[in-house]
Amino acid sequence: MVTAFRLGLKETGYVEGDNAVIAFRWAEGRYDRLPAQAAELARQRVAVIVAAGGNVVAFAAKAATSTIPTVFIVGSDPVQDGLVASLARPGGNITGVTLITSELGAKRLGLLRELVPSAALIAVLLNPTSSASQQQSRDIEAAAGAIGQRIVMLSASNDRELETAFATLKQAQAGAIVIMPDPFFTTQRERLIALAGRHAIPAVYDSREYASAGGLISYGTRYTDTYRQAGVYTGRILKGTKPTDLPVLQPTSFELVINLKTAKALGLEVPPTLLARADEVIE
Repeated sequence: MVTAFRLGLKETGYVEGDNAVIAFRWAEGRYDRLPAQAAELARQRVAVIVAAGGNVVAFAAKAATSTIPTVFIVGSDPVQDGLVASLARPGGNITGVTLITSELGAKRLGLLRELVPSAALIAVLLNPTSSASQQQSRDIEAAAGAIGQRIVMLSASNDRELETAFATLKQAQAGAIVIMPDPFFTTQRERLIALAGRHAIPAVYDSREYASAGGLISYGTRYTDTYRQAGVYTGRILKGTKPTDLPVLQPTSFELVINLKTAKALGLEVPPTLLARADEVIE
């Protein structure tokens, strides 16, 4: 993702180490670190703040400064969240890109049910410390109710709670699990895939990076495309464009990736109709 961001910067004529400096701050899944990190960057009077990793990061940046241009990368609706006034005219000092990944929970639930029709109970894993978790929970509960699917909500915001969540889903005899989008879960990608494998539980994720690393199935937009576009927006702001003149960008396509090797390891037969709809099949 950082490579994609640098590529977007380069497209506008900025190269790190040549005519641009990137001052990285990593919260490492600890949301409580974000306000201090954002305030530190604001005090340094950086030219642009790039708030990547979800709306909790964007809100930290917005609270830290009302003047320094900010480019966010979020997974939810920034208008509904209150980050911007509108997609076309964001207003203020902030704009960016949305993955619309949080709103795809219903789609992922449907795909998982199609892949594992025998799953009478499906688990849903959320990060309760995320500001998007309540909306995610409401959306997927409504989607499950609409199709008559029983679900059990699980939560985790640290390593220990991840272990507990997977132990709980086995005790509840859940037949599959939906991993909801979350920056902390992204940092724990390999651990989540390993836990799903250890418990032999089919799982659906929000990005192709999971399926490429051994996850069963993913559905969402390409994160690298989003980060590249954020790099382009950052470069345009450095050249003088105001954030309010840059509309919030939304993805125009979503991709379904299926890992057949993982499906075979789980003893799953992927329906031909699902394979036909896949944008990529990993064998």
